[in-house]
Amino acid sequence: MDKRTSELKIKDVTELELMRHYKALSDKNFCIEKGFYPLGSCTMKYNPRINEYIANLEGFKNLHPNQDDEDCQGALELMYKLENFLKIITGMDAITLQPCAGAHGEFCGMMIIKKYFEAVKEKRTKVIIPDNAHGTNPASAHMCGFDIIEVKSNSLGLVDIEELKKLINEHGADIAAIMMTNPNTLGLFDEGIVEISDIMHKNGSLLYYDGANFNAIMGYTNPKLMGFDVVHVNLHKTFSTPHGGGGPGAGPVGVVEKLKNFLPVPRIVYDGKMYKREYDYPESIGKVSAFFGNFSVLVKAYSYIYMMGKSLKNVSQDAVLNANYIKSELKDYYKMAFNRHCMHEFVIDNSDKKEQGVSTLDIAKRLMDENIHPATIYFPLIVHEAFMVEPTESETKQVLDNFIDTMIKIAHEIDNKEDFHTYPKTTPAGRVDEVRAARQLDLRE
Repeated sequence: MDKRTSELKIKDVTELELMRHYKALSDKNFCIEKGFYPLGSCTMKYNPRINEYIANLEGFKNLHPNQDDEDCQGALELMYKLENFLKIITGMDAITLQPCAGAHGEFCGMMIIKKYFEAVKEKRTKVIIPDNAHGTNPASAHMCGFDIIEVKSNSLGLVDIEELKKLINEHGADIAAIMMTNPNTLGLFDEGIVEISDIMHKNGSLLYYDGANFNAIMGYTNPKLMGFDVVHVNLHKTFSTPHGGGGPGAGPVGVVEKLKNFLPVPRIVYDGKMYKREYDYPESIGKVSAFFGNFSVLVKAYSYIYMMGKSLKNVSQDAVLNANYIKSELKDYYKMAFNRHCMHEFVIDNSDKKEQGVSTLDIAKRLMDENIHPATIYFPLIVHEAFMVEPTESETKQVLDNFIDTMIKIAHEIDNKEDFHTYPKTTPAGRVDEVRAARQLDLRE
């Protein structure tokens, strides 16, 4: 790299001017403290500030992960108790906190499934994934060496059980598992899950639960009751730890009794006197992260669960109520992909708006000028002009009503043939050419 030969000229400014400069830069970013963030599939819920306070306690913040067990009893106790909280909430028999993200949890869970079949001396190479499952599932399974088989949804947006039976009959003992998201990415609870579980278990296969949409069901049901063997939960989606910006994250994995010896090491145990990290698990898949995952994120999740207690059930109740309220108010203005009771999110099919000359992307850009973050667009792929809305439980009725009114206003603008290709008009960057940005990474040229 060439060394700078000329003097770096930086303007002398006061501390106040410097602070205003960085504050102005931060104001260009959108965040949940700035406006509504209905990002379907990603649960952008509010992160209570008490979580940050707890995570910044001196004994947590400055604790080195290589401290001896006797010198970090508080941290080990917190993780041990968080594991127990998650066992109760998910119904699983054992938990690891190591994975550092949801997709990392998927990878960890699929490695456990692979290790299990190696232990029972069965060579199973295929994993079934519904077309309504979470988007990272195929990559996670493939990274573990599995081949992917897709099972289609039926007209109700649920796993087509007859198609699943055909796949089982065709591939039989080669099927290691099915990876499912329930509720699925259409915001629908798969009512056939018990039958699906029975079909898979009779085939000797396992069931993997992607916890991306777990925010919808806490306290009402759990993956164990549905028949799942492995589950990951997203602490940044369900348990209010920060989300976005590349991390940090956490995706703890839970398993049923017969799989617990395959969990990563170290495992945290309590002998009645002291909390310890144990490594003596010869069937373990090994370590999946440095040290023990993202500890500060675990602290924030523990704080949230401890604070909410049994009110976690109300979180899911309100998230589902909010989604259904918005859906019912918009159904006369937008085409619903599945016009039935949804869970925590729902999908609008904007194909009719596209025929009027306005794409889903155009609607998303239009929302930005109303201080509303666009919802997830073009996902799930089985809805061509998908616009997925997830309000979470955090928002007031006033905020929801403002979103509803804005969406209705946009629908009227579309009917009135307004030009949508100039939006957004008020954001720092204006309308970005996504195609050019994807092909030409350095836009200074």
